[in-house]
Amino acid sequence: MFTLYEKTAAQCSRMITQEYSTSFSLGIKTLHKELHAPIYGIYGMVRYADEIVDTFHDFDKKYLLEKFKRDTYEAIEQKISLNPVLHSFQKAVNEYKIPLHLVDAFFKSMEMDLYETAYDDADYQEYIYGSAEVVGLMCLKIFARGNEKLYQNLQAPARALGAAFQKVNFLRDMKSDYQERGRVYFPGIDFENFKKESKRKIEEEIAHDFAEAYKGILLLPNEARGGVLLAYKYYLKLFEKIKQVPVHQIKEARIRIPDFEKLIMLVQTLLQHQVSARLAYFV
Repeated sequence: MFTLYEKTAAQCSRMITQEYSTSFSLGIKTLHKELHAPIYGIYGMVRYADEIVDTFHDFDKKYLLEKFKRDTYEAIEQKISLNPVLHSFQKAVNEYKIPLHLVDAFFKSMEMDLYETAYDDADYQEYIYGSAEVVGLMCLKIFARGNEKLYQNLQAPARALGAAFQKVNFLRDMKSDYQERGRVYFPGIDFENFKKESKRKIEEEIAHDFAEAYKGILLLPNEARGGVLLAYKYYLKLFEKIKQVPVHQIKEARIRIPDFEKLIMLVQTLLQHQVSARLAYFV
């Protein structure tokens, strides 16, 4: 019956991913079937931790995050949790030997969200590393499947991809982050006086991250490449859309990609990935 518990725990993490992120759900579906459960496990945990600091305004966020953190480490140590989200996460951590220092850095960034509202350069880099880059590294551990050389070689591109995604999120959510949470993540940026030149500099930084990340995507194992490429294309398209809008629109509305465009990208990526895989088979 324990197998049934693990199955339902995994389904919880999958449901969380599907409810919170259409783009990541589509990306995961294009991964090899064996990679689905551990990636859902990673996303479920980080999503719920982020939810605590972002939306639980009527509750004691500090207490809830500390408890969630303690429960996470206990789940990893005991290799079981009655919290299905943490059970799925610990299973991924233990099975794929995800280093605990990545988990440490993630929770450090979540704790920063409890107190920080404006970031200097050092805090900005630390926050992005812990909130996004380490998530990319956790996923890379799963994609590498024990191939330590591959993991070491692709760490920099994986971090760049996480950074690109997070910075695009910062631009996309600039209005809600400031108005609902009082946060401005970009160093030296005053939301009320956000200017075109500041936006351009941020966009140059993001474009560099995307370029570095793409080099690593091409070197991923075939069973992981398609899913990561789809997430990359979605965020790149969102980034290109954000680049086209004026500063005042960033401050007034949340830019998004319609679902039908996401589905088109899914089909295109699947077709491209299948053709590439077949060509590789005959080479």
